Amino acid sequence: MLQITLIAGARPNFMKIAPIIHAIQGWQKSGHSIQYRLVHTGQHYDRKMSGDFFEQLDIPDPDVNLGAGGGSQAEQTAAIMVGFEKELVANRPDVVLVVGDVTSTLACSITAKKLLVPVVHVEGGIRSGDLSMPEEINRMVTDSITDHFFTTSALANENLKKAGVEGHRIHFVGNTMIDTLLSQQPKFKRPSGEVFNGLQANAYFVLTLHRPANVDEEAKLKATMEAILEGTGGMPVLFPVHPRTAKILKNIGVQHPNLHYLEPLSYLEFNYLVKHAKGVITDSGGITEEASVMNVPCLTLRDNTERPETIELGTNELVGTDPSKLKPYLEKILSGEWKQYQGIPQWDGHTAERIVNILVEIYGQS
Repeated sequence: MLQITLIAGARPNFMKIAPIIHAIQGWQKSGHSIQYRLVHTGQHYDRKMSGDFFEQLDIPDPDVNLGAGGGSQAEQTAAIMVGFEKELVANRPDVVLVVGDVTSTLACSITAKKLLVPVVHVEGGIRSGDLSMPEEINRMVTDSITDHFFTTSALANENLKKAGVEGHRIHFVGNTMIDTLLSQQPKFKRPSGEVFNGLQANAYFVLTLHRPANVDEEAKLKATMEAILEGTGGMPVLFPVHPRTAKILKNIGVQHPNLHYLEPLSYLEFNYLVKHAKGVITDSGGITEEASVMNVPCLTLRDNTERPETIELGTNELVGTDPSKLKPYLEKILSGEWKQYQGIPQWDGHTAERIVNILVEIYGQS
């Protein structure tokens, strides 16, 4: 019996885990002895993560929630490690699978390795080169103790090889986030509410901002918002606001008839808006992946990216954090001259199947 413990700490992690659960279930249906245990660390409390959320992803509720939300990064890391150690002692698996680059990824990897449980990292090897990002620290530490790596790009493979990882531990499988996107696309739904009723496809922008470099300095955030409103041709700008950003926006009082602040949306609603948008303006890495595959123009307000394939083969461009640089990019989107999605290797909806096939091969089956 192969027993796998799957770790998720925040909503995007469940998007990455869901197709892996489906692939395990496929093995189970064909009579193989493979089981999984889904551990939610509780790192992020998200009121959108109700039973409906798990139902939409067609996965069961987590087997356990460690309830390790809140506090500083150090306090949260410690709380996850204490809770996960108890979980592993009570339910020791053959392998622990972590995804992405959140605090839970780091904390659970360390805990598992100290208990001599193998760790595999989905999305291993990606790097921004920016050590001011907590996620970059999480990636580097996790990858330094990981046993096997499931990568999303050829560049991630190279990053690992440069760090001294042997080739047989690196598995180029693709992107499970895209597995979820492609399987859920037929279910995308327009959000309800007056703001959305008159929306025309290809006639509005979607905006998300949450990184400190963009939102912590009030004057800079105000200049960014003004540049966006000036450059989007009078089209509506839909802005689902991160709680961190909401407080700062309230202080600077940015209001405009075309600017619509939204409550956080469900996965199906948010990606409906992205799919039909004229363009997306963001500082989120995951959104650049989804926008690229849906062939929607995407501007990233960051000075670096750990997902360069979205620029080389996708629809993403790295604008930087200087608001004055936005105008020519927005003009290009409005003129319809934006580059098209070229297709990113292995981002085909079958990544999770490849992952589980490899796990069975490495860690055995009865």
